[in-house]
Amino acid sequence: MSNPQQLQYSKEHEWLSAVEDGVSTVGITEHAANALGDVVFAQLPEVGDQVTAGETCGELESTKSVSDLYSPVTGEVTAFNQDVVDDPSLVNSAPFEGGWLFKVRVTEEPKDLLSADEYTEFSGN
Repeated sequence: MSNPQQLQYSKEHEWLSAVEDGVSTVGITEHAANALGDVVFAQLPEVGDQVTAGETCGELESTKSVSDLYSPVTGEVTAFNQDVVDDPSLVNSAPFEGGWLFKVRVTEEPKDLLSADEYTEFSGN
């Protein structure tokens, strides 16, 4: 399993793309997707929702369990991935590509995000 170097990671197993025009993309890591098992339902934040770093903003339900989704940054949701709502298995099959979850206009980025290497060490993968 390889964590893309260009992303940042939270200790809650979300990834965050670089800020582009003030907006970042958020998803869950391959490690988290594998731990969850087959994702069968995704409740994502809606456009216009305010999310806060480290706080719950949705949930993912799998055949094994239900897991809260945490935002790695503070800001306003500008888009969510309707494809994941329609086909939650994208979280498992393409966690870093088509399985992204939402986009957020970042107003505050926490200081404790991890690099790919730090996340790999943290997650044991």
